[in-house]
Amino acid sequence: MNRFQRWSESLAQRRAGGLGRLGKWPAAKRTIETPHAPAPAQRPGSPGATRVPALHHPRPHKIVSWNLLRRTGAAVADVVALIDQEQPDLLLMQEATRDIAAIADRVGGVYAWAPLPGRIHGLAIWSRRPWGEPPAILALPSGAVVHRVCQVLDCGDFGIANVHLSHGQMLNRRQLRHIERALPPRAAVLGDYNLVGPALLPGFRDVGPRHPTHAMVDVLPLRLDRCLVRGLHCHGKDVLPRGASDHRPIVVHLTLGTDDVRRPQRTVRGMAAAVGRLRRGSAPGASVL
Repeated sequence: MNRFQRWSESLAQRRAGGLGRLGKWPAAKRTIETPHAPAPAQRPGSPGATRVPALHHPRPHKIVSWNLLRRTGAAVADVVALIDQEQPDLLLMQEATRDIAAIADRVGGVYAWAPLPGRIHGLAIWSRRPWGEPPAILALPSGAVVHRVCQVLDCGDFGIANVHLSHGQMLNRRQLRHIERALPPRAAVLGDYNLVGPALLPGFRDVGPRHPTHAMVDVLPLRLDRCLVRGLHCHGKDVLPRGASDHRPIVVHLTLGTDDVRRPQRTVRGMAAAVGRLRRGSAPGASVL
């Protein structure tokens, strides 16, 4: 039995428990639309596709993602101040150093750090509620200089991936496809994408804020920090002040989606077409989305 089948079979058991391993989450500060619970959906038997019945939970998850800028950026006090101000359920961090672990002593919760191989910084997740298991660490296709990893957190009815992707525009999209294969049918991918243009990840929607989150050499504004979801609904999103880092934190409010989730079949022709569009978009004189 593969991982997706185990996730699918456990969904019905976890409905009664709400959010599963992370417990019940507090309601967000902002007024957020609550969807109506859908009628149970039938599971089709189409080969080659994973489909999961629609689920419903009225309480949104407030998730913040922030690139801390290693040793010269946000420190423990800055992260603690962000948590106190925003009161997130989950805080995903990129370029976090070893000393950021002290936030758990200051504000409570649980914390997990995954350093990049050979680097002083890496990915980190802080959760207000205890998790059943710490985030898994997934090795990603790597470039010539930096070896990348991804954190994947099992939240019960869905999964969360914390990412800091490579700068190469072909490589970072290949890393996204690698991450997608390790995720359950309902999932969100947040973090520093280092992407210019669309993500080209089939089945996922870009629901994060549309405002720039980083200024290259303090001149060119870029939307590098993103949130892609599958089988989830975004009720609110925002970009926060930059603070001590060179990236602005992003905030999203997510709940379980009200539609069936279908993992799309991959075809060589479809992927080749996507790669062709990306290459044409990066050609000299082409406009960048």
